[in-house]
Amino acid sequence: MTAPKFDLTRRLFAETLGTALLVSVVIGSGIMGEQLAGGNAAIALLGNTLATGAALVVLILIFAPISGAHFNPVVSLSFSLQRKLPWSECLAYVVAQIIGAVAGALLAHAMFSLSLIEASTHIRTGAGVWTGEVVASFGLLATILGCLRTRPDAVPYAVGLFITAGYWFTSSTSFANPAVTIARSLTDTFSGIRPDDVLGFIAAQIVGCLLATGVFHWLWANDSRHKK
Repeated sequence: MTAPKFDLTRRLFAETLGTALLVSVVIGSGIMGEQLAGGNAAIALLGNTLATGAALVVLILIFAPISGAHFNPVVSLSFSLQRKLPWSECLAYVVAQIIGAVAGALLAHAMFSLSLIEASTHIRTGAGVWTGEVVASFGLLATILGCLRTRPDAVPYAVGLFITAGYWFTSSTSFANPAVTIARSLTDTFSGIRPDDVLGFIAAQIVGCLLATGVFHWLWANDSRHKK
């Protein structure tokens, strides 16, 4: 998931498009799941989970050779902290990811004939939920950083599996992505988050990112692959 040798314009387009498709899956599958679940939130969450995990695998396989398939500001932040992505490019990646995420929310609403923007009323706040987001973000970065060391070919599948699990074992349902969090504040559907709660989620995601980056830097410090 490092940035291959494509020019920056193509990489940014890939990050925008990939993030847009990811968010359209997250929100669209939440809408479809809620419509078909007959009021059963567990079934709606299951549909949302399976679609998101599956789409992540496919999107990473498609876009990783072009941009690294970050689709996530904390992933880009981690790579910049490791000096694998220049800070100027990290900022450009983050902007592209946020633009793509918002576009994905609009696309999902358009597909289901909803108003393009709906401020969410879904309350997601409190120490337990923030702890869940720290764990989700730490786990996502641990999955990426750990697999890149020993099994880079497994990253798409491992990320999809971790997010699938994270929907169910974390109290926050594992957003683990600031761009996706911002986009989900624009939908008052199953996957939404109240705008007032966005900053708490993003702060928790950054904490999880910093912890994972530091822990894995230390774990691999004496391994020859760490110096490449």
